Amino acid sequence: MKKRKLSSFALSLIFVASFAQNNYISKVWVADSGNGMYKNPILYADYSDPDACRAGDDYYMVASSFNCVPGIPVLHSNDLVNWTLVGHAISRIPENASFGTGVNHGGNVWAPSIRFHNGEYYVYYGDPDIGIFMAKTKDPAGEWEPLVLVKKGIGMIDTCPFFDEDGQVYLVHAFAGSRAGIKSVLAVTRLTPDGKKAVGESRIVYDGHDVDPTIEGAKFYKRNGYYYIFAPAGGVPGGWQTVLRSKDIFGPYERKVVLAQGKSIINGPHQGAWVDTPTGEEWFIHFQDAGAFGRITHLQPLVWKNDWPVMGEDKDGDGCGDPILTHKKPDVGKTYPMATPVESDEFDTNSLGLQWQWHANPQAWWYFTDKTNSCLSLFSVPQPEGYKNLWDVPNLLLQKTPAPDFTATMKLTLKPDIRFRGERTGLVVMGLDYALLSFENTENGFTLSQAECLKAENGTPEKVNASVLLKDSTVYLRVKVNPDATCTFSYSTDDKKYTALGNKFNIKEGKWIGAKIGTFCSRPLAGNDGGRTDIDWFRVDK
Repeated sequence: MKKRKLSSFALSLIFVASFAQNNYISKVWVADSGNGMYKNPILYADYSDPDACRAGDDYYMVASSFNCVPGIPVLHSNDLVNWTLVGHAISRIPENASFGTGVNHGGNVWAPSIRFHNGEYYVYYGDPDIGIFMAKTKDPAGEWEPLVLVKKGIGMIDTCPFFDEDGQVYLVHAFAGSRAGIKSVLAVTRLTPDGKKAVGESRIVYDGHDVDPTIEGAKFYKRNGYYYIFAPAGGVPGGWQTVLRSKDIFGPYERKVVLAQGKSIINGPHQGAWVDTPTGEEWFIHFQDAGAFGRITHLQPLVWKNDWPVMGEDKDGDGCGDPILTHKKPDVGKTYPMATPVESDEFDTNSLGLQWQWHANPQAWWYFTDKTNSCLSLFSVPQPEGYKNLWDVPNLLLQKTPAPDFTATMKLTLKPDIRFRGERTGLVVMGLDYALLSFENTENGFTLSQAECLKAENGTPEKVNASVLLKDSTVYLRVKVNPDATCTFSYSTDDKKYTALGNKFNIKEGKWIGAKIGTFCSRPLAGNDGGRTDIDWFRVDK
């Protein structure tokens, strides 16, 4: 496909994005200030429930992925500020945890943890409907071994292992009240030395009902003879970071709140990872609930006082810090270049970009990475039986919103099957409520519509706000996202003049995930073959 001619500077950025992903620099959010300082959040994207570990000069971070596939994104950094997406720990939801051909919104992968032990990286996560899973690898950016079901059971979530120096292995987890019938407690179980199986029953080690409601997201550590459990409490939007300590891994545990919003503007600063640097500094990675934009990632300095961690800025000296917005970058002994996760995609490689996720396990025939023609072909997938809206469509190809203020533009060509009417594609902002530019082959020709769907989970049909008939099958679609979590749509036939279409839309988060942006290709009926859409490029800019 013929692409619009770009400047040499733009071409250089595309080259960087395609062939040196770790050097990609976002145009819409960069945490590194370039002067030895950084700003929070370090990632303005929904890498929720983060956990991280260090091995030598390398940091690896994982995050929840719920129903999105591939799952458990793996990010890499050398300085805790500049992160790149390097892979995923699971390529598919395991068959015993899949949701048939539908979409298991908010299910599957909850709050993973990552640990480095004996030359290997271990990831554990809880599936609230199945149990606790584990995968491991020697190269987090490469292939991961198949998942192992460590402990079967309903409602066990937010898991983290601990490899003790005596060879014993333990795992802490929480409970999902919606499945287990109880929450606000933490439990510890023993594991086999290889970490693949639980030994015996879990034992509750902390009851947070009175002072730490909804305590969850636990992370296990040991320091100066104390076992530590770092765990958020108080709920996602406005909670705090609790730390527990004990000389016995099964308790009893002392308790202290070490990070809370205080006088800052950062609500609910909690749940994450304690890491150190090669020079001896210590830091805490956590999330902040940013509503429609998801749970965004922050970095706080950490010091120890009387064997308790103090995070952020503790001006009043009470041992509970307030989160900071800007700070000197971590001293890791070296200087590393700026880098951010990739957002834009020219679709000129033989593999799908790491930023893209399906809404459920994909089928192999859904897409073709057409390197020869430098495009991504999405074949039209029949709508699910009983289709009402996009909520239960598994072949949504989406990525996280990367900033509070950005524009996403895509060029596509719809190539429908001449036997059908109703094959469509488009640009969608997906959540509990969603809006889109829908490009459809109708009886009247190619129709572009701006539509929205409120309370999609309840089966509400889409409402069309505006439509226009286009002569050509190629169109440029654009959405402008604003800091107040609204967006507007426009289109072009030449990528020069863009025309607004439809209404302003209030962006809504998804089920335990932030709103996502992306595309799809569908048809109303099953049959012997169908059409496709060829996506030339997808670009994120200011």
